[in-house]
Amino acid sequence: MTTDHGFGPTLTIGEQDSGLTGRLTEELVAFNTTATGASERGAISIKVADDTGELVGGLTAWTWGGLCGIDLLWVREDSRKDGWGGRILHAAEAEARRRGCDRVTVSSFTFQAPGFYQRHGYVETGRTPGVPGGHADVHLFKTLTGEPG
Repeated sequence: MTTDHGFGPTLTIGEQDSGLTGRLTEELVAFNTTATGASERGAISIKVADDTGELVGGLTAWTWGGLCGIDLLWVREDSRKDGWGGRILHAAEAEARRRGCDRVTVSSFTFQAPGFYQRHGYVETGRTPGVPGGHADVHLFKTLTGEPG
């Protein structure tokens, strides 16, 4: 949908626009760097595959200014009791430490895994209500020590 009054800027609403996402990221990174002095950014990707090459689980995260933010962590249902979630999380924390991070943040819906993160030393810092089904988005934080754990 486009709103054009014949003068000034035009507002366009639609599906995700990868070009727009890239440009907004570029602009916000520049703004954030100026505001904080922290410019190093990175991405972490961890993947576990079985003997046939099928995905068992994985994690994606970002690093910036000593902070690691976990975006996604998922383990296939038939592998969840095998400890893969913890191994993947510990690998991400180790990689974050290697990159100079001393803290990690993540959010998890109440029907997902906030208890998992709490068992791994994360503390709840807040909740956003209004998730469908009466659930909430739980925000968690962990200070990384020098040693994995």
